Amino acid sequence: MKKSQFLFFLAVVLSFFAWQTLLKPGYFSMHDDMQAFRLLEMDKCFRDSQLPCRWVPDAGFGYGYPLFNYYPPLPYYLAQLIHSLGFSILDSIKAVFILGFLIAAGTMYLLGQSLWGPWGGFLASILYSFAPYHAVDIYARGALNEFWAFAWFPAVFFSIYRYIETEKKKYLLGFALFYALLFLTHNLMVLIFTPVAIGWLVLNLLSFKKVRLWSRFIGSSLLSLGLAAFFVFPVVLEKKLVHLETMIVGYFNYLAHFVSLNQLFLRRNWGYDASVWGMEEDLSFQIGWPHWWLAFLVIPLAFFLPKNKEDEKKRRLIFYFLIFGLTAAFLTHPRSTFLWKKLPFLEYLQFPWRFLSLVIFSFSLLAGALPFILKRIIQNQKRSRNNSKVSEFKTVSDQQGRIFISFVTLALAASAILLNAPYFKEDIWYWHLTDSQRFSDPGQWERQITSGIFDYLPKSAPFPPGEAALKSPWFESGEGEIINYQRGTNWYRFQVRVVSDEAVIKIPTFDFPDWELKVDQEVRSFEADKELGRPFFYLSQGEYRVSFELKNTPIRVFSNWLSLISWLGFFWLAFKYSSAEKAE
Repeated sequence: MKKSQFLFFLAVVLSFFAWQTLLKPGYFSMHDDMQAFRLLEMDKCFRDSQLPCRWVPDAGFGYGYPLFNYYPPLPYYLAQLIHSLGFSILDSIKAVFILGFLIAAGTMYLLGQSLWGPWGGFLASILYSFAPYHAVDIYARGALNEFWAFAWFPAVFFSIYRYIETEKKKYLLGFALFYALLFLTHNLMVLIFTPVAIGWLVLNLLSFKKVRLWSRFIGSSLLSLGLAAFFVFPVVLEKKLVHLETMIVGYFNYLAHFVSLNQLFLRRNWGYDASVWGMEEDLSFQIGWPHWWLAFLVIPLAFFLPKNKEDEKKRRLIFYFLIFGLTAAFLTHPRSTFLWKKLPFLEYLQFPWRFLSLVIFSFSLLAGALPFILKRIIQNQKRSRNNSKVSEFKTVSDQQGRIFISFVTLALAASAILLNAPYFKEDIWYWHLTDSQRFSDPGQWERQITSGIFDYLPKSAPFPPGEAALKSPWFESGEGEIINYQRGTNWYRFQVRVVSDEAVIKIPTFDFPDWELKVDQEVRSFEADKELGRPFFYLSQGEYRVSFELKNTPIRVFSNWLSLISWLGFFWLAFKYSSAEKAE
């Protein structure tokens, strides 16, 4: 096994100490305790052949709403794949957390190795895996989507760098894939990551003097958008159909969630409470030890790199990571308020400390440069020595240099694990909790179906419902009965017998484009009440077969087809490039 392969394997394996607690039976407490419920709803969509899943049936106090039309679905598709293999819902959520750790460790190693060599990739991967904010996202917040974005940051950077370096088209295709996966994982992370990725692209185009390649990244970006179109277009073009205003007011206003320099660099507290008003919260928002120590140590050492073209490229990369890391850290601090006010789209981030995701990404890569710098300094010193006995000295010096760099890197990686592994554990562990217990307890179930009830609530409902939806359609006026009632994730079917001259039938859901009402296979119009936006329709005396089904709007239809065509094109290009590479 080559050294690079061994270190890749070792970095991924050592991430075990960050997720080993998730192997226990049961489940754990978290702030966003909706992950299992969302997977349950995703599972119902799959069983009902609602693909892509958009409308979930139980949220909104049982009225249902378009959760996955707006909330990035990728982690839940992955969890659904695991669940379909026979794992419970709770175990599938834990498994997808573990998978996110493994992929993030692997992608960071690949990026670090391509920039700094195997030892640099190993150190960057360990620091990334054991950054305290990683632990906050999982064991305190339970922020599955944001946590998974960490897996794609290094993958995007790696694809950009390797394509510009080698011009192999597989990396350009990788860029399209990984950016699409980021779109489908966390749209807010796309918002703050894209400027950084553009800066990375420009820096490397200029460093390698390959500005001519810029247009190919435009094409790859369009393919990426096509791959994620089924989610991206509706979330952008149909955002006016739902309530979003509650996501940026009150507790979720960004002004309440800045952090201090003490919290970022010095304070080592650890707790599981929610982020609170002010800067003295129990929740930890540290960059991490030894993360920022090593990152800052690299800066003066970078000036000792030899004066040649290749090392000048590396020095530029180092200062790029420093600038964007410090900028991201600044945006978590209250001194950056003026920028938040000038860039109003930032308010949808809700929590300025979310920029810690970029800080730990940049500082891990910055610290990963340390083994590379030490190696280059040793090599440069060797060249300046007296040429006497050069062959005898060279063998010993190379071996000593390798041993020294290996020892230093392993020691630093061990310190990162020892200093931070204690954070990677849950607050409360429910040892005997099962799926049936989680979803059958009436109190637990009501909390699940009402949590975040105003998020993505259709605007047909001015306010969230105060009580659970009825189990079936009912007669708002008139007399009769509902027969053979059936309900799916996004459809209702039943028979109606009206015995009065006229009746009004109301359906327990929210009006939203495009519900379609059919009575005896004939499309009928309907109205919605002003109280909660519940659809209702009129029937005269008689017996009827009724169906009420959510159809796709033209935007959703176009987006679905665009994604399907884009994925077919992606696989065709992947086969084409793979065949061409084998032929070479």
